[in-house]
Amino acid sequence: MEATNVAILGASGYTGMELVRLLLAHPAAQITAATSRTNAGKRIAEVFPRFGGLSGAELIFIEPDMDTVVASGATIAFLALPHGTAAEYATSLLAKGLRVIDLSADFRLNEAALYEEFYGETHPAPELLETSVYGLPEIHGSAIESAQLVASPGCYPTSILLPLIPLLREGLIDPTTIVANSMSGVSGAGRKADLSLLFVECNESVRAYGLPKHRHLSEIEQELSLASGQKVTITFVPHLIPVNRGICTSTTATLTGDMNAVEQALCSAYQNSPFVRLLGRGICPDTKNVTRTNFIDIGWQHDERTGRLLLLSAEDNLGKGAASQAVQSFNLMSGLEEGIGLETV
Repeated sequence: MEATNVAILGASGYTGMELVRLLLAHPAAQITAATSRTNAGKRIAEVFPRFGGLSGAELIFIEPDMDTVVASGATIAFLALPHGTAAEYATSLLAKGLRVIDLSADFRLNEAALYEEFYGETHPAPELLETSVYGLPEIHGSAIESAQLVASPGCYPTSILLPLIPLLREGLIDPTTIVANSMSGVSGAGRKADLSLLFVECNESVRAYGLPKHRHLSEIEQELSLASGQKVTITFVPHLIPVNRGICTSTTATLTGDMNAVEQALCSAYQNSPFVRLLGRGICPDTKNVTRTNFIDIGWQHDERTGRLLLLSAEDNLGKGAASQAVQSFNLMSGLEEGIGLETV
């Protein structure tokens, strides 16, 4: 199998490290450039000893110089960078002929004004918003295949959108009644020094945060509105829980169809989606079954007392919510089977 040369920008964060893990073992990818300002000049295996002995782990981290990235022979670049920073590099790489998979929020939104509203900054490259493809493979797979710029979704949005979109398309729930509650492992906050994220601050404790307008609401409501054909506004409450990784989301909405139609809509939407596991009615997904994988598990139930549908999902925030989903898009862009390099369980 011929390998595609790839670059990872921001390769020493949690998501970047996960990309390194997946792509070092990918049979059709070869990492030719990995950038890290902090670790420039060091070998991947030196910074991440767990990768020692793997082919490609002797690669040296470099400064984020785009000419050097291009000179490495990479044709696809993964950007595991903060929002605002990623757009600058994406613009340069696209101009140099590379295809880009951006894991930041810079290209997930269709409108620059919405970006400014939720991220508090003027969009750094609004001209690229029209051409970027929202990188949810189960929903936009055909567009991802030919895309030059893929905006990989956030972790919370993935856990909320995949259960909801088929039901909104079929008109089976009332879009004005959606409430989503999510719980995420601490790695979702990134690999950084922050008092609130220290072990003793997080362990044995659960807290909500980012209220009432978490940044991910912008892309969640955008994609739900597209699925529904009308503007959708939801209540979203994220929580931090004392585990390393994993997201568990419970979403509720008033049921307007019947439960058989709900099951049929989900099965029809995901019958050919290898990484969506429909657990069935009355089954609650567990994060321990999805961590370190690209799977999202979905269950559902009907609360007859309130007339509300309960949608339950679990995924790995660093996997299906970030790095492995980006690799899934890479496979589509490269004309490969969707699951190549992602079959771990």
